[in-house]
Amino acid sequence: MRSFTDEERRARLARRHFLSEPAPSVAGVAAGFVGLHATDPATPYLSLWARLPGFSVDDLDTAVYRERTVVKHLAMRRTLWMVTAEDLPLVQSAASDRVAVTEHRRLVADAQKAGVTADGEAWFAAAAAAVLEHLTAHGPVSARGLREELTELAGSHDATPGKRWGGPTPLAPRVLTVLGARGDIVRGPNDGRWTASRPRWTTMAEWLPTTPGPVSPELARAELVRRWLSAFGPATVADVKWWFGQTLTWARQALGEVDAVAVDLAGSTGYALPEDVEPEPADADVEPWCALLPALDVTTMGWLERDWYVGAHRDQVFDRNGNAGPTVWVDGRVVGAWRQDDAGRVELVLLEDVGRRAHRELTARADQLTAWLDGVRVSPRFPSPACRSDARR
Repeated sequence: MRSFTDEERRARLARRHFLSEPAPSVAGVAAGFVGLHATDPATPYLSLWARLPGFSVDDLDTAVYRERTVVKHLAMRRTLWMVTAEDLPLVQSAASDRVAVTEHRRLVADAQKAGVTADGEAWFAAAAAAVLEHLTAHGPVSARGLREELTELAGSHDATPGKRWGGPTPLAPRVLTVLGARGDIVRGPNDGRWTASRPRWTTMAEWLPTTPGPVSPELARAELVRRWLSAFGPATVADVKWWFGQTLTWARQALGEVDAVAVDLAGSTGYALPEDVEPEPADADVEPWCALLPALDVTTMGWLERDWYVGAHRDQVFDRNGNAGPTVWVDGRVVGAWRQDDAGRVELVLLEDVGRRAHRELTARADQLTAWLDGVRVSPRFPSPACRSDARR
């Protein structure tokens, strides 16, 4: 069995995640990863800044809102992603449909529990039809605007009755979540800055009138896992299961469909594409590199089993729920975090000695990011302990 060292995996990460070599384009990055994390609105912008020389906020805004080659969509692990319009049918079939079914089932059950309706299915069907009819007639509308205009969206549910925390929450946003996951509607124009998410919803047919047709779940699974392994492999079956938010059976079937080859990962069994098993000369030629990646960056969140690139720093750069804060990377390893001070300057929170060269390059990178942000404050939704601490800089 072929054995991969941690160093080999880090070298592949550097090249295939566009961290030691520049990326081709906004859409090229999104397609190369299968998607970019977008739960935190600032993340895709900062992920692209780290990989595309000369990248500007307008570059992504153009791709998403004007050219519409990239789309915000709820998919893997019920997470918001930016995926290419070309890949949308694959993502829909392999991930979003599963999310939609789960969210729909919970919503209709909660609507009945809350006494909003005696027939959750009929209630949802009426609410969905009202939303689609309104958006078709009026164009993009905010969630608040839809709630104010449509009585079919009235009602709330209290998930923790009798508790001091929680309380009744509107069901309307969850209707939009299901319709979005199904691909019926999509987040259109954003009324907030690039660091905030205030979308107006519109129908998918209006936003992407030439979307490719549906793909069978089996074909979608094989194609996406093949492409994911090309970027993230070698990886374990647990990594595949976790990343796609699917079952172990689903992950094993997918690995079989792409003829994945079992390999040794420091004592654990991993899998690689047949063409990726042999050592690649380009991996040995990776130059020293460093990077500042944002919270929830697709690379930091790329694997369930993270010791080979995070090591002893896991509890400092991830929160208790496994969400990554902003990270500092040197040669394929997370060595710290970064944050902004009161003046908006990017400062490093290094968790180990990185040496003079790396420290100098990281300091220069922090200065570049400070200049690029130009006073804009980025507040991660899931700040890590290192971002909050007085750790050594």
